Amino acid sequence: MALLLNSDLKPTTHSGAKSNFSEHFILTNIIPKEFGKIYSQLFTWRQKGDYDDLYDFDSEKVMPYFEPIIQLIALIEKLLEK
Repeated sequence: MALLLNSDLKPTTHSGAKSNFSEHFILTNIIPKEFGKIYSQLFTWRQKGDYDDLYDFDSEKVMPYFEPIIQLIALIEKLLEK
């Protein structure tokens, strides 16, 4: 959200934030496409965790995402510093 707001994008829904992120940062190659795929997967899981009945996350599924997300956060922080 910080990256979107810093770019004068003000989505009003989570889906809007996902769409804005994809359109303005992934499709323009400001952020590599592999991070877009990761973000999309995590967004789907977040929706399931919030809205599905009894959706459970296991560490085997989640742990591989930690390092790429740390890299994505670092990239976003650099973009915000510009």
